Amino acid sequence: MAKTDTLKEIVAKKKEKMILRKQQLPEEELKAKVAGLAACRPFKEAISKPRQISLIAEIKQSSPSKGVIRKNFNLQEIARSYQEAGVQAVSVLTEEDFFAGRSDYIGEVKNIVTAPVLRKDFILEPYQIYESRYLGADAVLLIADLLSKDKLVEFMQIADSLDMDYLVEVHDEKELKKVLSLKVPVIGINNRNLHTLEVDFKTTEKLFTLIPRDKIVVVESGIKSYQDILFLKILGSSAVLIGTAFMEAEDIKMKVEEIMGW
Repeated sequence: MAKTDTLKEIVAKKKEKMILRKQQLPEEELKAKVAGLAACRPFKEAISKPRQISLIAEIKQSSPSKGVIRKNFNLQEIARSYQEAGVQAVSVLTEEDFFAGRSDYIGEVKNIVTAPVLRKDFILEPYQIYESRYLGADAVLLIADLLSKDKLVEFMQIADSLDMDYLVEVHDEKELKKVLSLKVPVIGINNRNLHTLEVDFKTTEKLFTLIPRDKIVVVESGIKSYQDILFLKILGSSAVLIGTAFMEAEDIKMKVEEIMGW
């Protein structure tokens, strides 16, 4: 039996969803709505504090690798826990089919937290960047595996024009090479292979040394303990993105403090 390619499945579903979204709110209307919005909170600034490792705390109910992670999922409660813990940024999953996310989560979370909010989704076309801004996101995730060099340039320009930051995520040397040839200030190293869903911490060890020192590096996936944080701090990582470990915890604030050593 052929192994399923999770990323392919997610992208196929996302494309279907996008057709519906554009029918509900055409691109021209969307762009008009974005025009008068309040300024974004500075994401890049929030996660690049000298001599400390910043936390992007993630909100997600399910994932393709784990299924339902948090059974009693209470968005407001989770956001409040992150706010009380003093996280530097919040990542909100808005992908519906595989992560049980919803686009209106962003606005709800922003009403509770003072930190900037990253929209975590599978962005394939310009519409979604305007939509992210409209929904209240301060930054977007761009996955290098999904986007050609030209697309990355185009999407970054759109985000810049909307005063939004972006986290460009890589998983291997080929993707990193592509991203390093562009002016990308914030690079994410994802330890998870999005096709097979396997997590390997060696991905970070391998890729980190290839990234110039002036870049802000965010390490994603598989971070579970204070030991992991210490290792990444010594390595020189600016920030970590952690979701599952917090979503599985009974007391989220306590788990944040335990893992981060706060």
